[in-house]
Amino acid sequence: MAKVYHDEDIDTKILEDRTIAIIGYGNQGEAQAKNLRDSGISVVVGVREDGNSWKRANADGFRVLPISKAAEEGDIIHMLVPDEVQSKVYDKYVAPHMSYGNALSFSHGFNIYFRWIKPPENVDVLMVAPKGPGFMVRKLYEEGFGVPALVAVEQDFTGNALEIALAMAKAMGLSRAGVIKTTFYEETTSDLFGEQVVLCGGVTALIEAAYKTLVDAGYQPEIAYFECLHELKLIVDLIQQGGMEYMWKNVSNTAEYGGRTRGNRVISAQVVEEMKKILEEVQSGKFAEEWRSESEHGMPFLKKAREDGKKKDIEIVGERIRAMFKL
Repeated sequence: MAKVYHDEDIDTKILEDRTIAIIGYGNQGEAQAKNLRDSGISVVVGVREDGNSWKRANADGFRVLPISKAAEEGDIIHMLVPDEVQSKVYDKYVAPHMSYGNALSFSHGFNIYFRWIKPPENVDVLMVAPKGPGFMVRKLYEEGFGVPALVAVEQDFTGNALEIALAMAKAMGLSRAGVIKTTFYEETTSDLFGEQVVLCGGVTALIEAAYKTLVDAGYQPEIAYFECLHELKLIVDLIQQGGMEYMWKNVSNTAEYGGRTRGNRVISAQVVEEMKKILEEVQSGKFAEEWRSESEHGMPFLKKAREDGKKKDIEIVGERIRAMFKL
């Protein structure tokens, strides 16, 4: 059973005399920086000089510094730049300023688990990972609540690494919902697996295959779009609200019977075996090395996939459908 921490379990005093250097000011960087600041924590933002992020962070009232200077000032360096550039940013700007007893923090374990970043032995290495997009991290904080989160410790040099991670989570508003202790291995591999097999890869492939099946059989594209994509949100909302059995209770008996009897024919034993292979690729580092090669060569696959995706029939039809609802 997972250990869940809430506000009453956590003391933030350990952060009182520390400065957190937020490296990167994207969706998570902005949200986490604002939440920490509004909880009374000393925050500096480290970004590329005079870029858009620099201007936004400055307009938001932060003390904005070049990355190397922010890393030098920070007692806790919180890395929130994209995975594929994180090691380069760390090696060039952060590593020279990792002082004895400091903490190096992340919101995703990718670069530590796959050893793209190799911290010195005399610092803490920890993770605070909100389980929600940046805009939601900020929105719920402002509403007096928070998104759930994970915390983990990879290296506990000072003996205070978990206490620091939990304090950061509380200051971000995350322990209002609940914080679960995990490991860098578990967070990294489960996150990549979930993205690839369900959340991003699996669900889009399923939608496209079902849409194509109906259109190829002579159905109007608009009807196929409604049945295979548009209504998915209604079902996901029900599942998120109360679980899968709650969803079954809130659809028709016909839908429930059809879904319960046919779902396993779609997600067959062969599909499950492929899921196991994908998990092995994640755990072994094969996917990470593939992604490193892709990113270091200018992301040719992603660029082509993005352009090809815009031309797909389901996207063209979907644009017309969404305009009907002004989505």
